[in-house]
Amino acid sequence: MGCFSSRPLAASDGSKRIRKPKQWKHTEAITRAQLNKMREEFWDTAPHYGGRQEIWDALRAAAEGELNMAQTIIESAGIIVQNPDLTVCYDERGAKYELPNYVLSEPTNLVRDNNDS
Repeated sequence: MGCFSSRPLAASDGSKRIRKPKQWKHTEAITRAQLNKMREEFWDTAPHYGGRQEIWDALRAAAEGELNMAQTIIESAGIIVQNPDLTVCYDERGAKYELPNYVLSEPTNLVRDNNDS
């Protein structure tokens, strides 16, 4: 109904409404190819540090999708979102999942490489 007690940060099931991360800048300008390589390395190694593979897969799908789809993925996977930008999440067993900014959005100092059109 839009009354003052509405909670816009919460989804219908009580989980937080996710949002895009704040703008960020990499330590040095990087190309899209370098960013993609960093992302692939993260997703390949992250499950080895704990947590469940299916949660990592859901987080990757959410990170790579549009916000509405990401919200649906997070809710259906039962992921508990601590930070609305998905940088810190938990599963129902209490395992912590930390996502770096570079898998969630592009840096402000992304430079065009030869493969970009």
